[in-house]
Amino acid sequence: MKTLVTCLFFFGISVRFFVGGAAAAEARPNIVVILADDLGIGDMSAYRPGADVQTPHLDRLAAEGMRFSRMRANATVCSPTRAALMSGRYADRVGVPGLIRTDSANTWGYFDPNVPTIANHLRAAGYHTATIGKWNLGLTAPGTPNDRGFDFFHGFLDDMMDSYTTHRRQGHNYMRRDREVVDPVGHATDIFTAWACDYLRERAAAKSPFFLYLAYNAPHFPMEPPAEWLARVQRRAPAMDEKRALNVALVEHFDDGVGQVLAALKATGLEDNTLVVLTADNGGSLPHAQNNDPWRDGKQSHYDGGLRVPFVLRWPGKVTPGATSDYAGLTFDIFATALEAAGMTLPRGTDAVSLLPVLRGAASAATEPRELYFVRREGGPAYGGKSYEAIIKGDWKLMQNSPYAPLELYNLKDDPQETTNLFAKNQKVARELQAALRLHVQRGGATPWQPPAVDK
Repeated sequence: MKTLVTCLFFFGISVRFFVGGAAAAEARPNIVVILADDLGIGDMSAYRPGADVQTPHLDRLAAEGMRFSRMRANATVCSPTRAALMSGRYADRVGVPGLIRTDSANTWGYFDPNVPTIANHLRAAGYHTATIGKWNLGLTAPGTPNDRGFDFFHGFLDDMMDSYTTHRRQGHNYMRRDREVVDPVGHATDIFTAWACDYLRERAAAKSPFFLYLAYNAPHFPMEPPAEWLARVQRRAPAMDEKRALNVALVEHFDDGVGQVLAALKATGLEDNTLVVLTADNGGSLPHAQNNDPWRDGKQSHYDGGLRVPFVLRWPGKVTPGATSDYAGLTFDIFATALEAAGMTLPRGTDAVSLLPVLRGAASAATEPRELYFVRREGGPAYGGKSYEAIIKGDWKLMQNSPYAPLELYNLKDDPQETTNLFAKNQKVARELQAALRLHVQRGGATPWQPPAVDK
């Protein structure tokens, strides 16, 4: 017998789902989101057949679910994409147009503490919420994971590690278990994998569904794969350039970690009722020999090499194994997809779009044509603390790659590698996209991206 629909309101969260004990809990899937750091789309062999990198576990995840070919990250660098994923809103609308860093003089975002996260929403719906790995959305309250809806945090607060084995950033230890400073031993990829598997074993004994956000540092530089993984690659491909070999080994070590997490889901009996999403926060870094083929450029760039990312979703019994989709969406669509899969109503102000219609076989997840908006703010002489933006609408893309660069216009259907700038030749389209872009910039400008000033 169906039970009543319950509505909860918590920090502006609207929750609608069926209650009724264990049966209702079983109907709602567990949700695992695995986010790689700087994983180029050409560094997952399912996207580049014949590639010099071997990612059997990532490829198996794609083969058992749906592989998306036209998904993009919300930004060309870490923090904005992560803020968008957490909030379901464009990054500048939650105060994170650029990187949040240790150095307050060189930080370009402040994650709005009044915006509920995916963890807030799912916890209100009865989920246990956990994040393991890299956070990069705040070092202190109110910006840490335990302040932002997560019941459990085991990971690294800052943007990057100076070493995968010492886990320090500029001499500081940002490893935490909830709010406690911890100092684990080992390679960060192995540590995060072990912590994730421990968490899954714990949740297997619980009655409530869970949300796990597993964010690896790998394969972000420094390029420090374990020695045995590098040796394995060099034995297989002795002629491979050393820089490339370091990246390939780091990616393959990450792939092995994901394989262990997937094995833990299976061994604990959680696999059949768990929605797993795997993607990356931005394109790969070309100076570190990461691969974004066939797309132009890489990390930090609004050309598609900086935005196109691997994106696979597995949901046993709901998604046809081996399915593919050319739907063009963004990372933060995970937010809307997860909430809808949990039986929740999307909050007002959500920019993300649920992918559930695509998973059910529809060609598109949106009822109307979408605009895809991108922003990055950065310091240093090349940027001066200013922002630069891009927008995609239909077949057209308008973009800059620095605040001082001229606008560029590309027809992505005719010119997917973005080789021919049509800005001067097609002013009508350029003006239409400029007008659309202005509206996004105005909306983002309503949210402060620096913390409140403190009188000294």
